[in-house]
Amino acid sequence: MSSTYRIAVIPGDGIGAEVAPEGLRVLDRLAETSGGRLAFSYEFFPWGCQYWLETGLMMDADGLDRLRGFDAIYFGAVGWPGVPDHISLWGLRLAICQGFDQYACIRPVRLLPGVPSPLRNATAETVDWIVVRENSEGEYAGVGGRNLAGRGPGSEVAIQTALFTETGCERIIRYAFDLAMTRPRRKVTSVTKSNAQQYGMTLWDEVFARVATEYPQVSTEQWLVDAMAARFVLRPESLDVVVASNLFGDILSDLGSAIGGSLGIAASANLDPQRRNPSMFEPVHGSAPDIAGQGIANPVAAIWTVALLLEHLGLPQEAARVMAAIEATTGAGILTPDLGGTASTTDVGEAIAARL
Repeated sequence: MSSTYRIAVIPGDGIGAEVAPEGLRVLDRLAETSGGRLAFSYEFFPWGCQYWLETGLMMDADGLDRLRGFDAIYFGAVGWPGVPDHISLWGLRLAICQGFDQYACIRPVRLLPGVPSPLRNATAETVDWIVVRENSEGEYAGVGGRNLAGRGPGSEVAIQTALFTETGCERIIRYAFDLAMTRPRRKVTSVTKSNAQQYGMTLWDEVFARVATEYPQVSTEQWLVDAMAARFVLRPESLDVVVASNLFGDILSDLGSAIGGSLGIAASANLDPQRRNPSMFEPVHGSAPDIAGQGIANPVAAIWTVALLLEHLGLPQEAARVMAAIEATTGAGILTPDLGGTASTTDVGEAIAARL
């Protein structure tokens, strides 16, 4: 008996349209080698900055309704010169994440075989952790406004409010603990700046301490974000599961990916753990207009993202096969220029698919 999974594909902007096909190539290869057990059907959506330039919309007004029935959403990238970043982000990616309450953003950090790290002594054993980012509240909640412009030039006031709710803090912290229970080290490190942000982040700290009592098998730490940024570089081997607010998780996970060699290998999943709505899977690297169209974008992040998608669909063996194929490819030195290689986007995608 075969299972067919419906995937909504939003290639988006820039290199998103170049790397997304390589991820789909891998899914198709898995289906071909499944003996008829698996099938993936795709529906493509043209949303993004070019769509905005043509229609004034980043996605159609009924976009969430059209996406709701899919098993997963596979996203490329968003952003392009000439379209303000806050319009492109809020009009598409954040509209989907918040509209579907995808409150858990998962960003793994690993040093792949054959990939050089800027850290002199980095190894696969010392660079292996997961950043769990709160994805619906915090500093990206969109609460605030701009006022008083009528007073004249130089008088406008902008207020950007970070939103922390007890419910929001608890559900992401609990998700991090549950994730840690599946890993050998069973350790969760919470990251805040509660010495300076004395309301929202002290609430976070209190919820973290309370939830921790329910997981006696998990060791815990609470660190301030500035010290944690240094620790990513100086003591990466001490990390396992790192849980942080929307802003801090965003910044720290990019730092982690740089330590792992490149943003070109940075995968992520935007999850609704309750599965009320489809979850969305996207590489972290963005649209990279400076290299778009050159055929040199690294597809590893987009393909690693496919592994996260497969895990979410309940296909852990297929996800493991994808990761093994990625590791075999990078270990063989088939790397794009961001990792010091000469391979093209398609070269890497074909090599990974061939190893399946």
